[in-house]
Amino acid sequence: MTRGTIMPIGGAEEKLGGTVILDRFVDLCGGRRAHVAVIPTASRLRKTGARYERVFKKLGVRRVSVLPFEERSDCERRDWLDDLERADGVFMTGGNQVRLSTTIGGSAVARLIRERNREGSLHVAGTSAGASIMAEHMIANGEEGPTPQEGMVTLAPGLGLTPDIIVDQHFRQRNRLGRLLTAIAYNPRPIGLGLDEDTAAVLSPDNRIEVVGSGALTVVDPSGMDFSSMDSSRPGEPVCLINIRMHVLLEGGTYDIDSREARPGAVSPRD
Repeated sequence: MTRGTIMPIGGAEEKLGGTVILDRFVDLCGGRRAHVAVIPTASRLRKTGARYERVFKKLGVRRVSVLPFEERSDCERRDWLDDLERADGVFMTGGNQVRLSTTIGGSAVARLIRERNREGSLHVAGTSAGASIMAEHMIANGEEGPTPQEGMVTLAPGLGLTPDIIVDQHFRQRNRLGRLLTAIAYNPRPIGLGLDEDTAAVLSPDNRIEVVGSGALTVVDPSGMDFSSMDSSRPGEPVCLINIRMHVLLEGGTYDIDSREARPGAVSPRD
């Protein structure tokens, strides 16, 4: 069984010119033959779904279904579930990831996305809040800053598309290294992915990540961690972490989750 592609995006992806990230998602879903379902639940702006519908139509997508799940009861609507059943890809917009998780978490919508992605018939992309919710564990909220601290983040269950990563977004723009390190320090099982804006991590079925977009992907690998003071730190105190490995990758760079091997992309010569 081959899983579908997972594509978390760090937010503020280009939607007008140079739409390399959204172009990549459309190609994954079948190009002009694609059917993309947009879930704007994280956003409280009613125009968000229609905006992405226009964007995907402009990119040549054959059919775009906007599924504005606003209440948990909406997640049982048979017509919207049928659209989700027929879609080649799901795109979850930005906004508030807690609004997204409390609305669709544990619902028929979440189960259908997870099952179809697991069987390889559905690719899933999400930007900002829509990126955070993809993995098994989600950063629900947290503080900014470069140093990990006890209590710096609140974690919540995500969609569970993969147990191998935990995602933070708007990474460089909002100074979020500390909160990603804090999330990893609680349990150094997943790889931490810090996504800059207009940057995506394309996670293929073979657990290989490729960077797409204009910013950087920061990879935090805790597999060799020898020590964490998280258990003895008081709220607000800095946390000591020893032997955390970090990579900063640009477009075309890759990271293999299974082998923990990072490779740079092609370096463009200076003018």
